[in-house]
Amino acid sequence: MSEQHRTVHSTTVAAPAEAVYGIVADVTTWPQYFAPNVHVEHLEQSEGSERIRIWATANGEVKTWVSRRELDAAGLKVTFRQEISTPPVASMSGTWLVTAIDESTSLLELYHDFTAVDDLPENVEWINSALDRNSESELAGIKQIAELGGELDELVFSFDDTVHVAGAGADVFDFLNRADLWPERLPHVAALDLQEDVPGVQVMTMDTSTADGSVHTTKSIRVVFGEDRIVYKQIAVPALMTAHTGRWTIVEADGGVDVTSRHTVTLKPSAVEKILGEGKTVADAREYVHRALSTNSTTTLKHAMAFAEARRG
Repeated sequence: MSEQHRTVHSTTVAAPAEAVYGIVADVTTWPQYFAPNVHVEHLEQSEGSERIRIWATANGEVKTWVSRRELDAAGLKVTFRQEISTPPVASMSGTWLVTAIDESTSLLELYHDFTAVDDLPENVEWINSALDRNSESELAGIKQIAELGGELDELVFSFDDTVHVAGAGADVFDFLNRADLWPERLPHVAALDLQEDVPGVQVMTMDTSTADGSVHTTKSIRVVFGEDRIVYKQIAVPALMTAHTGRWTIVEADGGVDVTSRHTVTLKPSAVEKILGEGKTVADAREYVHRALSTNSTTTLKHAMAFAEARRG
């Protein structure tokens, strides 16, 4: 029988226990708040229970697994169990537990119980290393988000850009999926390296020029779903942000397709004046980032439109 291993990680949060539990319970926000998490999909959802697929980085690798989570709002507890694990993990389960210290302070604990493939010491070491790194990152993310309280609404924002394409969705998808060709196809992409070791999971490093002439290097992980959706998370972001996630969606409409680029950004308030100048505010940063990202995504959408419409023509 495989040896069972247990880890525990914890942190004290200067926020009410219910607020901390709310962040743990809402798995859809994790890619925005937690550095290791790339994307989360709900596979099933009912009162107090959910089945999810998670894509996340672990020791520099992109891993995916399916978990069942049971949510206990009254007990401020979420338990989870991986239904389908990825080697070197053979099995994984655990608990998020929030305990109120007082009205404005909480203790957050994260427990993991796991077995390793073939009980190999190197697999146990790999898993422990990944759990230490990811658990500390997730706990720090929850602490930061919870302690921001109402400020978070100003720092996190989303927006969409959409174009209608009188062409085939498959051609639009081909343009968006073949990001390795973007330096030839898009004027704002100076350089791009794309790796796809696992089909449908792309790791992309890109140099992008903005309207003011500056060049930003970003690194993203993209998850490709069929021919109608690509989601991504930037794991190396420009200095004004702490997080940037997004998606491309293709929907049939009016004899063609509507193609939408969505961005969700978390700003870094400490960087605003350093980057934009003395006296600039978070509102100024929102406008600046929105304009820069929207300009580039709209350019990409228009080139994808021209590509698809030329093929139909």
